[in-house]
Amino acid sequence: MEKMERKGKVCLITGATSGIGKETAKSMAAGGFTLVLLVRDSMKGDLLVEELKALYPEATVDIMHCNLASFASIRGFASKFKSRYNRLDVLINNAGVWETKRNLSEDGIEMNFAVNHLAPFLLTNLLIDVMKSSAPARIINVASEAHKYGSIYFDDPEFEKKYSMVKSYAQSKLANILITKKLSQQLRGSGVTVNCLHPGFVKTRLFEKMPRVITGLLTPFMISAERGSQTTLFLATSPEVGGVSGEYFVKSKSVQPRPEALRQDIADRLWELSMNYTGL
Repeated sequence: MEKMERKGKVCLITGATSGIGKETAKSMAAGGFTLVLLVRDSMKGDLLVEELKALYPEATVDIMHCNLASFASIRGFASKFKSRYNRLDVLINNAGVWETKRNLSEDGIEMNFAVNHLAPFLLTNLLIDVMKSSAPARIINVASEAHKYGSIYFDDPEFEKKYSMVKSYAQSKLANILITKKLSQQLRGSGVTVNCLHPGFVKTRLFEKMPRVITGLLTPFMISAERGSQTTLFLATSPEVGGVSGEYFVKSKSVQPRPEALRQDIADRLWELSMNYTGL
């Protein structure tokens, strides 16, 4: 996409008030996109608009409220979005949490599974018709190399028997990749592509609930949020990946995820499970 083509193009970003999402929003605003930023905290949203407008006075930025830990809130947002916009060119599912203790969403679902997997699954499916009518369009899911430490625990996806913060988070990130590949099959020929990525080991608020001893050990290996946003931006704007779909990217290169992320039977089963959870 050349810059001139971006005029009037709409980009929706979740989790844009800090970290990778905020850096992504800055670059997309600079590129001339109309930004729709989905936020839970309206005050943080207003501050972000001020910051973006100071950097790019001509930027069009729309803050819309949504709590990704609530299916009702996601459905309400999707409905409002469709009443306000008739197109969506880029959807960036960036928001994520890493709960160290077993907490529940407003729907009573384990939080990592609810926010990292079910929320983008529901949001994407609710907006997919708008994206098809806006084609060519792109969906970008922020996954993680943490998927390598996970499996999809179909017998206990919410870790009710025994909670593990590592297994729970890793499962949600593996789910991101599986759903990306499954959705790419369903979207074949529609003009809508979907890809996912590992942003790098980024210094963000994702780790704020970790014990200080752990974060202290990890900090020297972390990269900035600006660097962490580069693969997202590549997938959102580069002509190189205009026709690429269903791939997993690290450092703007397509790489193979762990074998479990490529299994069709697991992807099919996870899709059905996710449909049941979200009531689609």
